[in-house]
Amino acid sequence: MLHSTKLLLLTAFVFVGSFLNASVEVYQTSRGGDRLQAVDPLKSFSKTDHRISVDPEKIYQTIIGFGSSFTEAGAHALSELSGDKRAEVLNNYFSPEGAHLSLTRTHIASCDFSLKNYTYAPVAGDVELKHFSIEPDYKWLLPMIQDALKVEGADFKIVASPWTCPPWMKTNNHWNGGELKKEYYSVFADYFIKYLEAYEKEGVSIWGLTPTNEPLGNNSSWESVHFTAEEMREFIGDHLGPKLEASRFDPSIWAFDQNRDHELMHWANTILGDEKASAYVDGMAVHWYQSTVDVGGENLDTLQATFPNKGIIHSEGCLDSIGNDEPIGDMLEDDWYWRAEATDWGFFWAGDKSHHPKYRPFYRYVRDLIQGFNHHLNGWIDWNMVLNTRGGPNHAYNFCGAPILVDSGRNTAYYTPIYYAIAHFSKFVRPDAKRIDVQSDADSPLWKTGFINTDGSIVVVVFNPTEEPTSMTVRVKGNQRIKTAVASQALQTLVIR
Repeated sequence: MLHSTKLLLLTAFVFVGSFLNASVEVYQTSRGGDRLQAVDPLKSFSKTDHRISVDPEKIYQTIIGFGSSFTEAGAHALSELSGDKRAEVLNNYFSPEGAHLSLTRTHIASCDFSLKNYTYAPVAGDVELKHFSIEPDYKWLLPMIQDALKVEGADFKIVASPWTCPPWMKTNNHWNGGELKKEYYSVFADYFIKYLEAYEKEGVSIWGLTPTNEPLGNNSSWESVHFTAEEMREFIGDHLGPKLEASRFDPSIWAFDQNRDHELMHWANTILGDEKASAYVDGMAVHWYQSTVDVGGENLDTLQATFPNKGIIHSEGCLDSIGNDEPIGDMLEDDWYWRAEATDWGFFWAGDKSHHPKYRPFYRYVRDLIQGFNHHLNGWIDWNMVLNTRGGPNHAYNFCGAPILVDSGRNTAYYTPIYYAIAHFSKFVRPDAKRIDVQSDADSPLWKTGFINTDGSIVVVVFNPTEEPTSMTVRVKGNQRIKTAVASQALQTLVIR
């Protein structure tokens, strides 16, 4: 049954307890129905089942942010709500009282989550880009981004990625597949600068870029342009980087933008290991589609150890290819997100199902957010912020899930448990925070990570994946102790000041 839930205005519900000179706020989302609910840490507490130690003096990577993505499909779905409902969704995503997203992504020209194919340079052979225009974005995509920027207290960065260059620049003259012709490398670099200029004129600053989404391709199922690692190295080092350096723009460039599998280190060694290209690149962008149960931690650790001065951003992940497995109606039921029955494209495609078994959607998100950052992610971006209850629109019939699903016929927005999983991080862990050391008993089933914000507040996120309630004592270096009960299959964020 479709229903609507709203993020609590937490200032009215916060429980603040004092534990040996520390104050703590505890928020919980659980299978039992809590949704970022402020809870009394000592309620039902009887003993310490688990011990977690936090050392805020042992610091790891700097956090860029957490968030989701602006797409034309999401903007179209959102536009089918009434003005008040649409504003409510944007406020719940971007205001400090809501999820307060801090890092987002959008597409440069069309992607699979567009209503149709389009490019900003539609005239074949227009190497001077005289006919360049972002006019296709004026109806849906751009207004969504502009309205998000107007939300009071909104503070977020935008990473932009093309799914393909204009088809006339490619070897196959088609939207899907093909390679960028070498004679158009320089023109495609100019295309990025035209985009930055056009969006700036509309009041939208682009913080980061990836040269293309998924350069290894998608079996030519929708917009794509193929690069090898060596070709992307050349494109960045000889064209995109120098062109941007000569312009008045200085976006952060993130290479690769595909899965965290065996290809990752080849691309990192090829691009980050090259003096010329590496000078323009801040790090690697990665996706999670290599597995529904493994965050690719070994590869992320190797990347960080090999290139410790470069970053890693998770630039895309979602519940993908829905509608090919489970009925869409299941995704409108809260409990579905905790049940081990979701499948994806990999479940049907992969010969080895060990990396693509049926899975619990809420667990998949929480695992990636907790374990991904424990393996050196600096930022994390979900795919579509909003879709309709079919998982679209999508011109490639590649329907997917989103944290908020809109039923335009009923003027309702369903806030899935995934929305709250992201908010447990984005709301409390702010840009420029540092990940800190968090340890637990060797036999503890709890998933955990921690951060320290620039204001000195400590954020510890813990997930109990078991079907039994438990309890824990969190000890912060300096002898501060917080005891809290944790419901079964529950995510908790502790904010310690």
